[in-house]
Amino acid sequence: MEERMSSASRPFDSEGRAYHLGLRKGDVPKYVLMPGEVERASRIASSWDRSWRLAQRREYSSFRGVYRGVDVAVVSTGIGGPATAIAVEELLELGADTLIRVGSTGAIQDDIEVGDIIITTAAVRMDGTSYQYAPAGYPASASYEVIMALVEAAESLGVRYHLGITASTDSFYVGQGRPGYGGYMPSWSRNLVPDLRQMRVLNFEMESATLLTLANIYGFRAGAVHAVYAQRVKDEFVAHAGEENLIKVADEAVRILHEWDEVKGRAGKRYFYPSLLRPGP
Repeated sequence: MEERMSSASRPFDSEGRAYHLGLRKGDVPKYVLMPGEVERASRIASSWDRSWRLAQRREYSSFRGVYRGVDVAVVSTGIGGPATAIAVEELLELGADTLIRVGSTGAIQDDIEVGDIIITTAAVRMDGTSYQYAPAGYPASASYEVIMALVEAAESLGVRYHLGITASTDSFYVGQGRPGYGGYMPSWSRNLVPDLRQMRVLNFEMESATLLTLANIYGFRAGAVHAVYAQRVKDEFVAHAGEENLIKVADEAVRILHEWDEVKGRAGKRYFYPSLLRPGP
């Protein structure tokens, strides 16, 4: 069925719904969790005190709800930077300003185990989408408040976690040092994991570089937290390992950010810093 959009450059339908997400202003709050997997979006929503579905279009499954008194949403992105960038663009138009990727990952350092949690401080931009927005050398760094909230959440929950740099690629196989069909593996791919290990990169995934690059360009808060499904050095893979802890950490980080935002508001401060939590004289 034909449907006329408001514009070819920023397409919204006659009822104000974004073309890809199918959501309107007012549908999403400021805090949005962004898993890649559609099913994980549903599992995140079910972890809240209450939740309801907003929309389901293509890879974008969305829910809204309340977690410990905080208004929150979840929108799945599908796999990779292009779909992530679309979700980010439309969510910002709809009023979101704090986006946290809640993903799965493959670890490449010896001390990281399957089921552990990795909190991303910055991403190596091995994707393509971020280069449509900014040149090489532009940082894909996470917002410090989001990093601190994720660390606080993991510590309070007693979850084993690691903090460091993530590599984001557009390829699950050859681009992450896995052999392609028929064993195809060019020399640069064979050397990829050893080289990144020497640089102390912790893990591979496919979305964080795009999200964090856009966060720096557009000035919104963003971060990324991952459950380790694969341990590449030990050649182990357990699907959904650590996912329950991943969801708990992400949920609790939203609650913490909301608490800090309220503290900032009362103090008239733009940025959070720890001494804001100290009682006044």
